[in-house]
Amino acid sequence: MLVMRHASSPREAPDSKTANPDNVKLERQLDEAGRAAATAMGKALRELKVPIGEVLTSPTYRAMETVRFAQLPNPKPWADLGDGGASMKGVTEAQAVWLREKVTQRPKGTNTILVTHMPNIARAFPDAGSAVADGEALVFRPDGKGGTAVVARVKIEDWPRLR
Repeated sequence: MLVMRHASSPREAPDSKTANPDNVKLERQLDEAGRAAATAMGKALRELKVPIGEVLTSPTYRAMETVRFAQLPNPKPWADLGDGGASMKGVTEAQAVWLREKVTQRPKGTNTILVTHMPNIARAFPDAGSAVADGEALVFRPDGKGGTAVVARVKIEDWPRLR
């Protein structure tokens, strides 16, 4: 189970002249470093033969762009992973509860990847989720009894080094 923050993006939304052509809502989008890092991460996951099952992503443009550049399979936008339109603001307790419960699930033979935002991770996992870098993943191991543990933190730029 991987819970990751979207890849690097500027803090400001683009204007109509600088937005990607498909970014019609003018949401924050990945910067060049974010696009490159997401691409390299996805390639490393494939080369490492990490079995990927469910991929759920925040419906924000920058999170979906992270998934697209990483070429993660069959992504589904999921509202509970979103920022509610309040970029870098607090998230609801219901979202934090959903995320904490989701990481306790243990899919057979695959890994679930959840792409979200720093406030979501920090609220759900205050001990492990503070100061999560752009693109960083917390790797959880569900115990099959409703509990879980963080077994690793992997920065997005470190995935290619694991090959």
